[in-house]
Amino acid sequence: MESVRVIPCLDVRAGRVVKGVNFLALRDAGDPVALGAYYESQGADELVFLDINASIEGRATLIELVRRCAESVFIPLTVGGGVDSIASAEALLRAGADKVSVNSSAVAEPNLISDLAQRFGRQCVVVAVDARRRHDRFVVVTHGGRRETEIDALEWVSRVTELGAGEILVTSMDRDGTKDGYDLALLASISSAVNVPIIASGGVGKQQDFVDGVLQGGAQGLLAASVFHFGELSIASVKTALSDAGISVRQTGEPDGDIHASRT
Repeated sequence: MESVRVIPCLDVRAGRVVKGVNFLALRDAGDPVALGAYYESQGADELVFLDINASIEGRATLIELVRRCAESVFIPLTVGGGVDSIASAEALLRAGADKVSVNSSAVAEPNLISDLAQRFGRQCVVVAVDARRRHDRFVVVTHGGRRETEIDALEWVSRVTELGAGEILVTSMDRDGTKDGYDLALLASISSAVNVPIIASGGVGKQQDFVDGVLQGGAQGLLAASVFHFGELSIASVKTALSDAGISVRQTGEPDGDIHASRT
């Protein structure tokens, strides 16, 4: 079994890391460059940097801030927010990102996914899927949870995989920031529907939630924010819990293959 990745998430607004509940009531959590370097020192396997207001404000991601983050860490860095073209993705990759994440722009123009995969390779393309429960199914939401679509989340993940997504970042909008645990039904449904790695996001509050994300949700990546930002859990304690449950985890300094090939 491939080693599971533990991934802190840096939700950035106005140059600062923030975190709230259901993307609302945001609290300041610190400087993204300092936090990124700290998490790498603590054994994080990857980092996700999301400019959470870029799509809402109709602008590109904060390139210079991404550059500073990339210069401070040597683990894979995924950047999202405002990626709506080959040019915007290339700018982030040139600034030091290893992968780009697309969400709202991919919903608006699905062929962007295939364009990115053809230009940069599907290993560089992460499709973020924000989903919310609606009765007996899950629907896709965009623009930081502000716009609900009629798109069925399971149908969408199958489509984006066919288009060239190399990885899917699944966030439960219902669970985000609640600390009630990942939405395991959502994760299990998606992991069964596609053959690319799934990153679980939204709702972790304790170590067991990470374990359940793998054993019950089928995730290969485990993303969290507030429990790390505010010192409730450490990356080391999470990896210990995963290992104790028989789950393979990466050790600090373990090679990540050629994912850094995009850095120039």
